[in-house]
Amino acid sequence: GDCFPCPQEGCPMMGHYADRFPAKLKRVNQKYYLNTAADPPFATWRQKVFMKLSGVKKMRGDINLVFHDTQGNTKEYEIASGVLSQDEVYIKYLDVEINPKKTKKIEFLWNKTAFTLLWARLGAEIVNIIHGEDGRR
Repeated sequence: GDCFPCPQEGCPMMGHYADRFPAKLKRVNQKYYLNTAADPPFATWRQKVFMKLSGVKKMRGDINLVFHDTQGNTKEYEIASGVLSQDEVYIKYLDVEINPKKTKKIEFLWNKTAFTLLWARLGAEIVNIIHGEDGRR
């Protein structure tokens, strides 16, 4: 996440267009890592999620975001799990398989554990999602 979002000149590319980023090619024996999706076309978009919770002070459970695209596809991603606190800001980097330009909506899901009080409620006070490609929110 240190190079997030992409620099103003854009994220470095691999393969045929690698020569567009000569400053990134100066070091010798660099290691590169590529995150891919499990399904074709294997593309992912790096996104940074900031989330502040509201509701009960502390409880156990998990928080997920579900991304919906304009074609009816959905993908669910875990943001936090275990003891959740409204005093904490949760930050997570996701490699989302849904193109940000085709995202229709993002759904917040909270699942409480069986031992959580029935009346306990939890919500999102703040959810910010920054797209890695161009720094858009």
